[in-house]
Amino acid sequence: MYPFVTPPRQVKIGAAAAFAGTTPRAIRHYHQIGLLPEPERGGDGRRRYGYDDMIRLLWIRRMAEVGISLDDMRAAFDESGDIEETLGRLEESLAAQEADIKRRRAAVGRLRAVGSPQGLLSELVTDRLSHLPPGALRASDLEALLVTERIFGPLGSALQAGVYIVLATHPDLRAEEDRLDEAEAALDDGVDPDDPRVEEIAVQRYTHHMALMQAITAAGLDTADDELFDPADADPAEEEDTRMGALEAITKMPYDFSPARMRCMERVAQLVGQDACADS
Repeated sequence: MYPFVTPPRQVKIGAAAAFAGTTPRAIRHYHQIGLLPEPERGGDGRRRYGYDDMIRLLWIRRMAEVGISLDDMRAAFDESGDIEETLGRLEESLAAQEADIKRRRAAVGRLRAVGSPQGLLSELVTDRLSHLPPGALRASDLEALLVTERIFGPLGSALQAGVYIVLATHPDLRAEEDRLDEAEAALDDGVDPDDPRVEEIAVQRYTHHMALMQAITAAGLDTADDELFDPADADPAEEEDTRMGALEAITKMPYDFSPARMRCMERVAQLVGQDACADS
């Protein structure tokens, strides 16, 4: 003979949460936002939940599992919302989540294939660098591409990748890059912006820049750059929330550059700009 268990008429919040598959904290939140009517308290000052309360909690949990928002749940219970409109928003939300998961899985796949932080860059950038042997790029190269991608998006970073491809495949240009990096780093706060060394290094950096551009052209990377602008290859979802205005980025991305080094960078930009004007 099986014992007969008499169910309680009401239960406390902990038991209600355990049965519904939620937490007491969540139930209290449902009370606060008006999603679940707050039951009367017993003689000990604690809430007691009955059958109707539990049914509502179960419906709340089921709706939460399929992604219906709390606001839409409240409208559904009040019968003040259009269910088709709610389901339409839900479909859009699920589609966005699916696309996000697809992008994340692709990023994980790139990371596993590359075996380095390079795989965390966008697909456009990673694909362009895929032919380089492991270790060809330096940490500073990846850092620069990461920052560029944040400011200008994957396309801007993919364009910049051409420079690092050339540096990785031309030891003489890499050596000159290293020498100039060291020379610029020596332009610390103790160097006056009008020091002749500033102009000298700026001219050398400009000359090096032109050599890089020539190497990019010789390698056919400039043609590959043009192909990057093919609208058919663009992925608007990948660009979303990545771009930032250059002026805004300057005020938010910290670089510990001295006035002399900033002056050197300005002169390089001026020289490059003058050269571009002469060619136009």
